[in-house]
Amino acid sequence: MRPLLEQACWDTFYMVGWSTLIAVAGGLPLGILLVLTDRGGLLRNVVANKVIGQVVNVARSMPFIILMVALMGFTRTITGTTIGREAAIVPLAIGAIPFFARLVETAVREVDHGLVEAVQAMGGNTWTVVRRVLVPESLPSLISSATTTVVALIGYSAMAGTVGAGGLGDIAIRYGYQRFETGLMWITVAVLAVVISVIQFAGDHAARTLHRRGGGSGAVLGLRLLKPRPKPAGTDEPATADVGKAA
Repeated sequence: MRPLLEQACWDTFYMVGWSTLIAVAGGLPLGILLVLTDRGGLLRNVVANKVIGQVVNVARSMPFIILMVALMGFTRTITGTTIGREAAIVPLAIGAIPFFARLVETAVREVDHGLVEAVQAMGGNTWTVVRRVLVPESLPSLISSATTTVVALIGYSAMAGTVGAGGLGDIAIRYGYQRFETGLMWITVAVLAVVISVIQFAGDHAARTLHRRGGGSGAVLGLRLLKPRPKPAGTDEPATADVGKAA
């Protein structure tokens, strides 16, 4: 039983790890783009925003088990097979990208718009705003969003076990359900509960730590951007913003 569970755990970590990396790489820019193209955004484009939002909504509304079946042809093209942990990564990642993108959108919308305006007043372009303000300031929320995505992917990976993807879900189906080995099934459930609890604790701890440190130090950034220059000695020239230093 032990070698069986160890291999199943490794398969689950492998699928979830790669799927998380792909979901973050695809969902982060997609979520930021949803904010930038919305009304009042830096790249306001109502048509593009509606199209992207609709695609994300349709992808999110599809049950994962149906998504796996629908993507079998695409999965076979990418990996050469529809069975195994490598094949499961394709639907896992595609299902997680829109899920994470919506979480990113919510996190980025919480950033103080005054900081965005301050960076724009200093001459910063859209890329500067994204890199210096939106991502750093929303980092604690982004970490919480990534944690939620990982937990969801663990659940998805268990469903992927029903079509031969391997992992802990496959163990629960093949041994716990089909062979009536109830003890092994409950051990699998306990392992999943422990893994999810550890991941959730680590993610919450990282988010709280960043939040206590000020996230992306938005207040400090705002003060630095708007820090006045001292009045030149012997002149009546008023103090001005320290543009050069802030830039």
